[in-house]
Amino acid sequence: MGTEVERNDAGMPNSSDDDLKELEEAYAKLRDDSQQLINERTTLEAEIRTLRKKVERLDENVNLLKMPPLIIGHLQDVLDHERAIVRSSNGTVFQVSLNQRLDPDRLKPGTRVALNQDSLSVIEILHEAWDPMVSGAEMTEKPSISYEDVAGLDEQVESVREAIELPLLKPELFEKVGIVPPKGVLLVGPPGCGKTLLAKAVANHTEATFIRMVGSELAQKYIGEGGRMVRELFSLAKEKSPSVIFLDEIDAIGAKRLDGSTSGDREVQRTLMQLLAELDGFDALQDVKIIAATNRPDILDDALLRPGRFDRVIEIPIPDDDARKSILKVHLKSMNTKKINIQRIVERTKGYSGAELKATCVESGMIAIRDGRNTVTQSDVLNAVGRLDKKRSQGTSIRSPEALYS
Repeated sequence: MGTEVERNDAGMPNSSDDDLKELEEAYAKLRDDSQQLINERTTLEAEIRTLRKKVERLDENVNLLKMPPLIIGHLQDVLDHERAIVRSSNGTVFQVSLNQRLDPDRLKPGTRVALNQDSLSVIEILHEAWDPMVSGAEMTEKPSISYEDVAGLDEQVESVREAIELPLLKPELFEKVGIVPPKGVLLVGPPGCGKTLLAKAVANHTEATFIRMVGSELAQKYIGEGGRMVRELFSLAKEKSPSVIFLDEIDAIGAKRLDGSTSGDREVQRTLMQLLAELDGFDALQDVKIIAATNRPDILDDALLRPGRFDRVIEIPIPDDDARKSILKVHLKSMNTKKINIQRIVERTKGYSGAELKATCVESGMIAIRDGRNTVTQSDVLNAVGRLDKKRSQGTSIRSPEALYS
């Protein structure tokens, strides 16, 4: 005999509570799965958009790599907003069309531009380029040398600071007095007496751009290269003003001009003439100061020494007794010493340059190290002086041409 099933008013069997609960759970699970799929779809669509943009960028890069190279030229004249006269890299002059997206205020004669290889139309404006040797001459890190390290040259330090730092820091003082500040200074003196050291101290203390160039680097082989480098050197200094240019060993290009000379000498003379024009030409240097150094002032050209170019010629002499004492104190204060009689060392080092005094201190430290000690004594320093005296007498050290500065 079968079991009787309960039916509702419509004649359908009644669902149990368990079946209803199972249906609700199944519905909730399907809803969660659907939401998860929707989220995954949204994520995948975002990734697809990102990848499409990346593909577009890569396609643009590939197209750029496939493009022919652009020709570098210089703008000669702007005829109107659509046409201009340019000189290409091979020296040929063309009338070309201008890119309408370019800033018309930057389109000036002499501007470096990139030209399409086929139509030679101006595509873009380029920044002015300097020789790598010139751009690399800018000092990005300041030296650790301070004015306190330039011992025995108090008067010379004060003269340099007045001529170089003061016009850059307080130009209004010169305007009130009604004078033009000095353009630069020329440091002369024997080797090893502190000319380059003093320039390093200026580079450390001034906030101006410091550009260092050796004179021999401006003496180039090909005609016009030396003059071009001098122009670019001063152009860089003017753009990054306030700035200080340090020309070390200026006698390499500043020697007296002679009638009978080789082609190499004539090129050096052209470089000198360009330097003279930059120092005292029509274009004002404004916030650009020059420091030059040489140990051969006797061979410098008279035009380089006249007032208006190097307004101050500062002599850096062989240190006297007081100066040697100050220099020895600077070098010995950082050393581990014991019972040093500086006055006796000063008496034994008459005629020594600053570099030779430093070499004496280093040699005394080396003597202590050889003996297995970590302290430098008076005998070590005197032994070092004896070794330097022997080298000086043999002529193997760099001796100062005192006769030139007597």
